[in-house]
Amino acid sequence: MSNAMSHTVYPSLRDKRVVVTGGGSSIGAAIVESFAQQGAHVAFLDIAEAESRELERRLADRPTRPRYYACDLTDVAAIRASFPYIREQLGRIDVLINNAGGMLGRRGIAEYSEEHLQSVLALNVTQVVMFVHEVVPIMRRQGGGSIINVSSIAARTGGAGGAVLYAAAKGFISTATHGWARELAGDNIRVNAVSPGVVTTPFHERYSTPAQLETMRASIPMGRLGTADECAGTFLYLASDSLSGYVTGQVVEVNGGQYMP
Repeated sequence: MSNAMSHTVYPSLRDKRVVVTGGGSSIGAAIVESFAQQGAHVAFLDIAEAESRELERRLADRPTRPRYYACDLTDVAAIRASFPYIREQLGRIDVLINNAGGMLGRRGIAEYSEEHLQSVLALNVTQVVMFVHEVVPIMRRQGGGSIINVSSIAARTGGAGGAVLYAAAKGFISTATHGWARELAGDNIRVNAVSPGVVTTPFHERYSTPAQLETMRASIPMGRLGTADECAGTFLYLASDSLSGYVTGQVVEVNGGQYMP
């Protein structure tokens, strides 16, 4: 981890029980590793078993080594079925990080189909809503917690270049973050979101051409693309009651200055 924040130990994060969706690679893996470094207990869910098992093996020597659960996050029944394992591993849930999501391909309006739309919504909207639905009663019984969603700079810009449906789905996440924060404030549950900009992950290797990436890079004041490690510190901040105890309903932009609200 190159992120300076990840090398600092925050006592408020030690022994936290953290659930991370889509934790097997990219930003999700950086989140899992960062919380493990803090002495938090992490359970992470992902459908990519090979990458997730490798991450689990790589972090096996940590005192609070993360635990992986294989789960198709687009399957509501599978999400519900994961909770006995999560409760067995963690005992409680202090932090839920709804990181899983994806574009599922760039498509212009002429290429839309109901099947594609439903797939985008299942991955980027439905599973987030269902995790919140399952976790909030647990946090209420515990007396509080922190939910951190993942939006995207595309929610601000509209996601041109065939990414409009993905951008709209992430716009839902940003809006829901504000609404859930209001609804849950009285339960001592903080709800925030992290909105990454252009980060060098397999996401862009899969869906963006070198020319598209160069156009994006040229629009970033810092003059470069970000890394997954550079996103992880924001999740640590938002999960810590001592660092961000008065922060809720916020969408924190991490984009090198490409978008400044």
